[in-house]
Amino acid sequence: MAAAALGLLWLLAFAGVGGSGGPGPASPLPGHHRDAAPVTVLSVSEQELSSLSEQLYSADENRAGTGDIVLHLQHRVTAEQAGAGTDYAPQRLFSYVAEERLFSQPTFSRFLALLDNYDEVTGHDETVTAEEEEEEEAFLDAVFQTRVMATLTSFFLAKGLYPSEEAFRADLKEMWFGLYSRSSGKALDSSGFEHVFHGEIKKGKVSGCHSWVQLYALERSGRLNYLSYSYDGPWVTFPDVLALQYRWSDYLKTVGSAFVGSSPEFDLALYTLCYKTRPDRQCHVSLGGKAATIQTYSWANSFYGDNRRFVASSYPLSP
Repeated sequence: MAAAALGLLWLLAFAGVGGSGGPGPASPLPGHHRDAAPVTVLSVSEQELSSLSEQLYSADENRAGTGDIVLHLQHRVTAEQAGAGTDYAPQRLFSYVAEERLFSQPTFSRFLALLDNYDEVTGHDETVTAEEEEEEEAFLDAVFQTRVMATLTSFFLAKGLYPSEEAFRADLKEMWFGLYSRSSGKALDSSGFEHVFHGEIKKGKVSGCHSWVQLYALERSGRLNYLSYSYDGPWVTFPDVLALQYRWSDYLKTVGSAFVGSSPEFDLALYTLCYKTRPDRQCHVSLGGKAATIQTYSWANSFYGDNRRFVASSYPLSP
């Protein structure tokens, strides 16, 4: 369905519904100062968030199906054990992934093409080549052709957040792919997309890296050593939420959470929805009738456009 038509449906469905709802903001991370210019927040009720997240979930046609991913979770650790870095898992996390079926989808294949564009160590300048720029555009082309992103676009247009799909896409690219510095201005070494979907090494630890596709790619290449898990969500189909511990090369991730089995467009759409409606706080959504919570953070040390903030991080919370 065209974005304009879907937008009309959203207007009819949610006429007169407003209010921000939700809990108070989470504690800010370094670089996320509350006295900086705030993110423009779209007024969306908890009911709207629940309904729209279910629509995004239903629209995710490219997600993994039953049997497409087989995980070997092995040992579950307590919160106290998670930070120790002990290897409780003699086997790999991913026993099987249906690469041919999943990764042949345009959003997956173009997402995978982006993963070698980044230097994960902060403090090193990221240089975007013409080829890498084309890969970003190709990925967004594929994403904006999906039902997932059409649903989110229509909602934003109906709410008046953007005047057109083109305006939304341009802003999404800036908020996610725009470069900023996580090294106190020493280098333009980071972006929201790199942090969330690729991951970074900062101060000797893994930071970000909330994409199951990247986790799988790292483990398949021998660069990731899975240690244990601390949370496995209640979903019996994909996507599920997993919190895990691992080493990327020699660098430890004490607790990393990610959706498993979701498509790249689903992750990007849901995180963008929460970033625009619940920035720097918890965002309560509903996926397949079960509750999930997304935490978002904005980057407030540098800006793009009219004092707009870049995405700093977004990920599913685990108990």
